Amino acid sequence: MGTLELTASDGHVLGAYEAHPDGATAAVVILQEVFGVTGHIRSVVDRFADLGYRTVAPAVFDRVERGVELGYTAEGLDRGRTLRESLEWDDTVGRDIAAAVDHVTVTGPVGVVGYCYGGSLAWLCASGLGDSIAASVGYYGGQIHQFRHRVPAVPTMLHFGELDPLIPLADVNEVAAERPEVTVHVYEGADHGFNCDDRSSYNDAAAALAQDRTLSFLRAQGVG
Repeated sequence: MGTLELTASDGHVLGAYEAHPDGATAAVVILQEVFGVTGHIRSVVDRFADLGYRTVAPAVFDRVERGVELGYTAEGLDRGRTLRESLEWDDTVGRDIAAAVDHVTVTGPVGVVGYCYGGSLAWLCASGLGDSIAASVGYYGGQIHQFRHRVPAVPTMLHFGELDPLIPLADVNEVAAERPEVTVHVYEGADHGFNCDDRSSYNDAAAALAQDRTLSFLRAQGVG
């Protein structure tokens, strides 16, 4: 476990957090929330590694500001959104996330799992990195509806909270209707960020069920 540097196709160097268990035969790229590669995101990396996956979380905000790790506060959210808006979605996928995928692909099949901002990036990875990944999973990505016309090239699963004030159920239903090939789960009583145990919106039952579904889904696609 530890930090490392990745080099994107345009020469940009970005940080990442990686855990590489002995004997790993598959890999997962974890995509950060809008708060950066926080302690929670590092703990997610460690959890997937404990399950046998080589796991890495690229610090995609490094393109505009290095070492971003914001608090789960209104101020942190505003700052994270400003940083997100400074980046081009397709560049983040095609350069920085692609560098993370390239880094771990020697291990075996690669899955992408993203949360919040990373959930939207995971959705874009499903269409933009289809030649490099085997599956994609997005948790409560607020921009998935905006990009719902993108056609996934790999099996894709999405998780949403029923009570998420940032993602109306009407938007979730529209995504599900337009992309019937995508597996969409909505968690009763769950809010935005329900998977993050550092947030007040954490929902243990929803997080556990979503994790079980994610792992089963990845394994069904040969990732693990």
